[in-house]
Amino acid sequence: MPALTPEILWIGGGALAALLAALVLVIAFSRGRKPHAAARAQLPGPPRSVVLTPPEGAVPVPVSTTAPVVPAAPEPVRAPPEPVVAPPPATNWRDGLRRTRGALTGKLESLLRGKPALDAQTLEEVETILYGADLGVRTAESLLGALRGLGSPDEVQPVLAARARALLEGVPSAVVPMTETPHVILVVGVNGSGKTTSIGKLAARYARAGKRVIVAAGDTYRAAAIEQLAVWAERAGVEIVRGETGGDPASVAFDALKTARARDVDVVLVDTAGRLQTDQGLMDELAKIQRVMRKELQSAPHEVLLVLDGNTGQNAIRQAQEFKKAVSVSGIVLTKLDGTARGGVVLGIAQEVGLPVRYVGLGESIDDLADFDARAFVTALFEP
Repeated sequence: MPALTPEILWIGGGALAALLAALVLVIAFSRGRKPHAAARAQLPGPPRSVVLTPPEGAVPVPVSTTAPVVPAAPEPVRAPPEPVVAPPPATNWRDGLRRTRGALTGKLESLLRGKPALDAQTLEEVETILYGADLGVRTAESLLGALRGLGSPDEVQPVLAARARALLEGVPSAVVPMTETPHVILVVGVNGSGKTTSIGKLAARYARAGKRVIVAAGDTYRAAAIEQLAVWAERAGVEIVRGETGGDPASVAFDALKTARARDVDVVLVDTAGRLQTDQGLMDELAKIQRVMRKELQSAPHEVLLVLDGNTGQNAIRQAQEFKKAVSVSGIVLTKLDGTARGGVVLGIAQEVGLPVRYVGLGESIDDLADFDARAFVTALFEP
């Protein structure tokens, strides 16, 4: 047996003391008494609280005994709303067609006023008015055929209006959706038709709708045409790509597409030199412009708009027929409609060429390029 050293005796005594203290606690609690102070001293007490004394003048913050408040989840971040684009001014079709109305409807009204019946003599005079209204031969014959068999002069204008509306609405829409960017529009036409002005107005319309636009000065034969387009680009707030006077128009178009793709531009409007429909060399150049553009963008151009001067009357029909043969014209821009009495050519273009009029020029300001509305056109032209 090992000798009882002082360390062993000390450990044994400590253990015995702990056992006696525990026994005292059990007896005390069983009798409903508080433990003896000596026993309590052996038990671990609760953790001491640290009391922080606030500095003088501090306002005490009350401590809530309720459950802590969980802060609300932050509002989701929403994209800013799309800018509200101000629409162009309302189109006053009746004012814009005042001269055309006088040349067609005004003459019919004067002829038929007071007539008791639509006799053969009166019908011949109606035929003369229709042929003189620049409707085109086939269109005039079509309208005249709808009048034969009528008994009352009062039926003439309603029947003409119904027939005209059917002609215009029978042409498939040329609206080409923007399925990719850039959306490329090639603009063609004869000299003096209003191509450059129409491009400037179209650029302003797209820019007003929030689109990024580039115009390409493809009429490199005339320095004045490049400068005129630059002025319109500045007015519309869009970019312009130009080349040297006398340079290759196809290269300008190619550079414009390349720039547009690099800058994520939405719309490219390509100007071209004015050309007569009988000039085969310049017509071939249009085909070259299209081929070169397709090296950069296979689907270009998405639209080919032919600009026609409303003052040319039936000659506009012949121009449309020839340009349609040379390039894939998808729609017509008819300019100067407010200043001509030959606006009836719209009906001839629809029937004899099969192309819809997309836009009409009804004034000189940047906003005076209106979407063509067949119903509004017919109403303004024929209804009292």
